[in-house]
Amino acid sequence: MVGELLILRKFLPYRLSVLSNRISQAIADNYEEKFSLTLPEWRMIAVLGEESNLSAAEVSHRTAMDKVAVSRAVKNLLASGRLERHFSNDDRRRSVLSLSDRGRKVYQKVLPLALSYEVRLLSGLSAEEQDFLDNILDKLDDIQLHTL
Repeated sequence: MVGELLILRKFLPYRLSVLSNRISQAIADNYEEKFSLTLPEWRMIAVLGEESNLSAAEVSHRTAMDKVAVSRAVKNLLASGRLERHFSNDDRRRSVLSLSDRGRKVYQKVLPLALSYEVRLLSGLSAEEQDFLDNILDKLDDIQLHTL
C-alpha cells in the first residue's frame, strides 16, 4: 500500500458524492425557486409523502441526513404550516411527523417535477443500462450496510 496514490476524481465514494451533490443541487435550485423549499425540506416532504407518522430520527435514517439538518427542516416546515407534529398512536411519549394539507399540496406539485427530472437524467441510458445501474446501486447499498 505504501506509495499508492489516491486519485480523487477516480475514487468511487468521491465520484458518487459529487454526482449526488450536483444532481441534488440542480433539483433543489428548482424547488427553492418555485416552492421556497430547501433540499432537506424537500427530502422531508418526499419521505413523509410516501409514509406518514415517522419520527424525526426515522426521517434522518431514511434520508441519511444528519440530525441537525432534519431538525432545521422540521422547524421550518412546522413554521410554514407544511408539517404537523403529534403523538404516536402506539406510544403517546413518541412524537411523529406528517404532512399537513398544505404540505401534501406541495408534495403533489413537486412530485411530477421530480419524476420528470429523473426521466431526463436517465434518458441518456438504455433500458438495460438503467436496470444495470439500479442493480449496482442496490448492491453497493447492501455492501455498505452489511460489511463496512
